[in-house]
Amino acid sequence: MREEGTVISGERAVLTVQDFSKSFGEVVALDQISLSIEAGEIVVLCGPSGAGKSTLLYMVAGLLPPDSGTVTLAGIHPYELSGSERTLLRGREIGMVFQDARLLSYLDIEANILAGGGSSDRAGELIEELGLADRRNHVPKKLSAGEQQRVGLARALVANPKLLLADEPTGNLDQGSTDLVLAGLKKYVSGGGAALVVTHDPQVIKMADRVLTLEKGILQG
Repeated sequence: MREEGTVISGERAVLTVQDFSKSFGEVVALDQISLSIEAGEIVVLCGPSGAGKSTLLYMVAGLLPPDSGTVTLAGIHPYELSGSERTLLRGREIGMVFQDARLLSYLDIEANILAGGGSSDRAGELIEELGLADRRNHVPKKLSAGEQQRVGLARALVANPKLLLADEPTGNLDQGSTDLVLAGLKKYVSGGGAALVVTHDPQVIKMADRVLTLEKGILQG
């Protein structure tokens, strides 16, 4: 019998996962994963390719139900809600950043950011903070990979979510874009947000409050 994954809980917990398990056929992706993330905390999740890191993010986001176990987000159990209610909860409480920014090709930067909800004033703040002011009216094909990723981060943060889920947010970025993304992440958690970040980037790992490792479906750290 393996040991349980790390559990840290408290009144400030934004996310609590208890005994999450998920299998795909004969493959065990996650084996009784338990963790908690508090407001103002960055938790980094490391591990080899295929270890189940992205699967965990999708399950936390309410996009992929566990075979067993529970998740509580801001005091709410997403998988006790209907699909449409989960969508509303995700839009209100979760920001998601992917290695591929997944921007809408026909919208300019500001419109892409506002697709994440929030106000025009908030979108304008993030455009300035993330060094995108001179690209405000550009469409994605006019942007570098680093600029696109910064737009993706702004879209994730524009509605001031309680939880940020990020999958390799600095993968393949130049140093300038990496610095801006990390500054944006740091400002978000300093304002009371909580972040779960999948990464292998030493710069992200260095700024984390905790580093967990997922390997063969088992969480350690």
